[in-house]
Amino acid sequence: MMNRKAFISTIGLAAPTVFSASPKRKGDLSELLHSFDATQPQSFWKAVQDQFTLSEKRTYLNCGGLGPVPKAVQDEVISKMKELQASSESGHSIIGETRKVAARFFGSSQGEICFTRNATESNSIIASGIPMQAGDEVIFESHAHPGGSFPWLNRQNIDGIRVKVFDPDPSSMENTLNRINDLITSRTKAIQVSHITAPTGILLDVEAIGKLADEKGIWFHVDGAQSAGMIPIDFASMKCHSYATSGHKWLGGPRGTGLLLVRQDRIESVVSWHVGAYSVSEVELPNRLELHPTAQRFEYGTRNTELVAGLGSAMKFQESIGKKRIEDRSMELAKRLRERLEQIGSVTVLTPKDASMRRGITTFRSDRMDFDEINNRMSREYQLRCRRVTEVGLNAVRVSTHIFNSEADCDRVAEAVAAILAG
Repeated sequence: MMNRKAFISTIGLAAPTVFSASPKRKGDLSELLHSFDATQPQSFWKAVQDQFTLSEKRTYLNCGGLGPVPKAVQDEVISKMKELQASSESGHSIIGETRKVAARFFGSSQGEICFTRNATESNSIIASGIPMQAGDEVIFESHAHPGGSFPWLNRQNIDGIRVKVFDPDPSSMENTLNRINDLITSRTKAIQVSHITAPTGILLDVEAIGKLADEKGIWFHVDGAQSAGMIPIDFASMKCHSYATSGHKWLGGPRGTGLLLVRQDRIESVVSWHVGAYSVSEVELPNRLELHPTAQRFEYGTRNTELVAGLGSAMKFQESIGKKRIEDRSMELAKRLRERLEQIGSVTVLTPKDASMRRGITTFRSDRMDFDEINNRMSREYQLRCRRVTEVGLNAVRVSTHIFNSEADCDRVAEAVAAILAG
């Protein structure tokens, strides 16, 4: 028989681990912040770019798929791994300390934070956990990433719920809202949207969609895989019930890290299909099991805590730069790239023209050449790592610009595309 007191005592058996940043190196970014000059920002951004270990043999422009990890994060993961291996402990206290960092970064309470392996796992927790019956409906966009759509399609196969999709309008947030509203019926139980769509980088008005969902009494979930780390996130004002993201894209965290945020007053509404030691607050064999009252209930079992420490370091790294400054930088680079691509006669930019509806993703295609050939030649002949866009027949190429990129990178893309199409 194990009661609550005995169970909690077993959690505390691991030796305490101090959560700390890696030793400060000469020329650390924090030392350069005071010198940022908005009229001459290049030295600052060059210092940021120097924090990454990307090979100079190619230009990396696929942060929307997998983001590089800055040196500080690499150092944190390696040092924590060595520290934990020296004592052969799990370092579970790291999770609690990182939860504080995440709550500050996302504008939530600590109790609303759950650590996962990626946005797909976070989306799956919600898609499988919201009570629904055969015939109940979920609405999401046709541009949803497989990590956002597949969990719902799987539930459609298992439980007979009905999936309904809308096309996001790249020219109007209001039109997108109306398209969602037109699909709502009395059987609609959930709405999910990508905060920023993966194929073409459309920024959706999650506040307006959240207000609509609230008025209809519908669960509203946001897939934020393309927004966390690109734009500031304030979960408290977002008007969604849950928010999912990955650590390995725009956040610059290690692969195998993700987060799920669930409103404290809605945690009990999500069924937990996977539970383990850390999911539980009270237990008494054989009849009693009480889940943790916070989002921690969705965490279970031994974790790779050095990766969680790295995720915390990634969030601190972005805070040291400034989340709004990061957003502005990504937009500046995307604007520069867009202007140059639009000068190429046969190129059509699919990412919204309205600056309020776009951020750091620029997707384009040409009526002169197949997207596969364009992308392959950009990679093979010009060493530009972008991403093919195959979703819903868009047949395009996606370019992600982030803090490790430069104006020269944008110019290099445009020059390569122009040369490829001219040839």
